[in-house]
Amino acid sequence: MSLPLWEFAIDDHELYIVEVDGVLTKPKAVNVVRMAPAQRVSVLVRAKNTVAKNYQYHITVLDEYVPPIPGVYPAQFDGAVVYHPDAPVDIVQSIPSERFDELSIETLEYEPVLVADQSMFLNLTYGFTEEEIPFETINLIAYQDSLVPSLFSALTTGERAINPITYGPQTNTRVLKYNEVVEMLFWSPTELPHPMHLHGHVFQIIERGLVNDTTGASRQRVPDTGFSPLQRDTVHVTQGEYVIARFRANNPGVWNLHCHFSWHIGLGFNMLMVVGPRELQRTMRLPPAVIEQCRIQGIATHGNAAGHNSFNYMGAPDLPFLEAALPEAAAKLAAAGGSI
Repeated sequence: MSLPLWEFAIDDHELYIVEVDGVLTKPKAVNVVRMAPAQRVSVLVRAKNTVAKNYQYHITVLDEYVPPIPGVYPAQFDGAVVYHPDAPVDIVQSIPSERFDELSIETLEYEPVLVADQSMFLNLTYGFTEEEIPFETINLIAYQDSLVPSLFSALTTGERAINPITYGPQTNTRVLKYNEVVEMLFWSPTELPHPMHLHGHVFQIIERGLVNDTTGASRQRVPDTGFSPLQRDTVHVTQGEYVIARFRANNPGVWNLHCHFSWHIGLGFNMLMVVGPRELQRTMRLPPAVIEQCRIQGIATHGNAAGHNSFNYMGAPDLPFLEAALPEAAAKLAAAGGSI
């Protein structure tokens, strides 16, 4: 899915959240559920004990950066919740709409706040080449595939698999030790939101606030003790916001972390988490059919990003040099004594 936000509500019925992104939660009653691309929520609904009225459900498509267009956007779709075919429909005056409060929801199985072994700062921003070609980036690195699929590199390069450069700088790879706890600070300073999706793992939502808040007034954080934070695999980082999430790297593999707007990932908004490459080499064997498919397509299946079984990276994809602002704007800023 690569659309704006979705909301779901049923008139005069509470929704009991019981699962988020595949993780069971303690039930929580809400009036409306909001989801970004790649997010999933399961709810239970308690039916009325009378058939005197029928009701409507509502699906609203909206986002936080496109101005409303009366009668067009946000878009609303209505359906019927029928208790009796002859009963009247209970029409409400307003439809609820609110952010999904991740910091107040707990997992069903208790797991306390994880203590991070390392932290990474992830600047979710765009960048521009000297020719003013835009890219979507994480830390001003626009992702490009290597000549060798990174999973093959992790499996075939021995001890070099623990070196991020093996996968090519254009993949923005982080190599993680098996079972270590990683803190990710998502930082969204631009006018665009980003639903950030991690493959192969779920993460705890620990804190969120505004990037330009110097007082801490916008800071929201889960309790440090006695609380089991929500775990999910996709967090919606709105424009001008930061989010802190933590996960345990306990699933060996090569995993994408990317924005789930398809046009953003198409412009480079992706990076790789290589988890436990030594453990991966000991436990995984690729099916011969997969290797054969690559052979038929002319895709190399051994070696580093350039297809070499050494420290030779000649022929690997180039990493474009990107500025955080258009070159003309950057030149004006530099001339004024500023910096990007």
